[in-house]
Order: sequence, then structure tokens, then C-alpha cells
Amino acid sequence: MITVTAQAAEELKAMAQGQVTEAAEGLRLVPAGSGQLALTIDTVKEGDQVVEHEGVKILLVGPELADAVDGLVVDVKDTSEGRRLTISGPAPEA
Repeated sequence: MITVTAQAAEELKAMAQGQVTEAAEGLRLVPAGSGQLALTIDTVKEGDQVVEHEGVKILLVGPELADAVDGLVVDVKDTSEGRRLTISGPAPEA
């Protein structure tokens, strides 16, 4: 399963609240070509992994991507261009 940090959960929640209009909708992680991933608004489908934060569906991962993103971490980084969501390998175990 993909892991979402607390900071990323807040960022995704803010994004979802600005775009999601139905209770069954959330931000879906989708392939965007060249190994990239993107977010799009979609409804929950059978077999989806659903990450919720404070009652908001902040991330939907379909079964076709589940294995590819298993163990990855979604986080937020402050850059010169503003806050950006990042996806990286698993965090090292303490």
C-alpha cells in the first residue's frame, strides 16, 4: 500500500475539497507517461485502495497501479516554485 505523510494528506485534502463534488469521488493516481504519475478526479471503483484523511477521500489507487506504488511514500516538499507533492521510495526503517 502507498503511504501518505501527514503533510501530504493535508495538501491532498485541500486539493480534493476544491475539486471533488460527490462523496464517492476522490483524487485518483494515474499513469501520465514516461514513468510519471498524475492526479485526476474520479469515483471510487471496485478494487481501489482508498486513502482517507478526516473523512475526505484524498487518494484512490486502482488495482492496475497498486503493485507499482506499493511501499512508496507521498510527501510534500517546499521548493523555489512552492509546495510540491513528491513520491519516493520507502522511508528507511528506524
